Amino acid sequence: MATNASPAALKSMRAWLYTATRGGIEKNIKLVPDAPLPFTHTLPKDGILVKVHHRALNPADYKFPEMGLVGRAMISTPASPGMDFSGVVAQTGEAVNGFGVGDRVFGRIPPNKFGTLGEYVVAHRDGCAIVPEGVSLEDAGCIPTAGMTAYQCIAPNVKSGDKVFVNGGSGGTGTFGIQIAKALGCHVTTSCSEKNAELCRSLGADEVIDYTKEKVSEVLKAKGLVYQLVVDNVGSPADLHKAADHFLVPDGKFMQVGVENSLSEIKTLMARQLLPSFLGGGKRKWVFLMVQNNHEQLEQIATWMKEGKVKAVIDETFEYEDAPKAFEKLKTGRAKGKVVVKGSA
Repeated sequence: MATNASPAALKSMRAWLYTATRGGIEKNIKLVPDAPLPFTHTLPKDGILVKVHHRALNPADYKFPEMGLVGRAMISTPASPGMDFSGVVAQTGEAVNGFGVGDRVFGRIPPNKFGTLGEYVVAHRDGCAIVPEGVSLEDAGCIPTAGMTAYQCIAPNVKSGDKVFVNGGSGGTGTFGIQIAKALGCHVTTSCSEKNAELCRSLGADEVIDYTKEKVSEVLKAKGLVYQLVVDNVGSPADLHKAADHFLVPDGKFMQVGVENSLSEIKTLMARQLLPSFLGGGKRKWVFLMVQNNHEQLEQIATWMKEGKVKAVIDETFEYEDAPKAFEKLKTGRAKGKVVVKGSA
């Protein structure tokens, strides 16, 4: 049963916890009825205690725990995965302004042992915002990591009229990237499979490249030096950064977001970062984005959602008790948009 006690009376909560990830996190997380709360004794002065209603999963939610010794060094176990949340404020610290008990909120917490697959999380202002009227908690809960990642890649690097290439337009970050670029007045080219092409066009993509039938790098090179920005959510094809010398303007940026936990993908990442152009590397500026929490950006994306300029694309929503199945779906790499887990029932 869900914990219905007042915050002051809470002693524990339900949470999905893992202590090891051998064979995959989906085979190791266990639903614990009496997990410790995400704070000891008293809520931090700047803390916002949120009862989680929805959480959208991200690849980092399993990639960090599955990094072995590195993962364990970053996050002590037992731990609950998850960064994104939406829910209702249950309690606020004495120094918190702008949030009150009962407010509908959404946001992101950095990876830590008290993740959003717990019943409660402690958020802070920089990673939390009010859900606007007319926006559902489920939709708002899809924004944080994917939405802010897309925003931080795109908004500082473009102006209205610029051309943007979003590599991998049908995933969580890609679906937000297309819409945010369009909201900022950009022309958007994206890549996806044929079955997801209509989805990407419906989100505003002006051009779609079917990577299953065409060589993405060659199609882009044929267009000439017309793109101001590349957002790579995939990490492939391996030659994309080098090829950008022929389609990304000299002062443009190549923003790297996604890469698989495979040796070949890591080699590609390292080559893009370290290999100089005279040894075969790309000439265009390459940046690996590590998303940072930002209250104002959360508010902006939520405002666009209220205005109908941005929408959440949800592939599937799972019951809380089916969280392992949600990870299985996410790890297929075939989800259209976000995979969501409901709150504890």
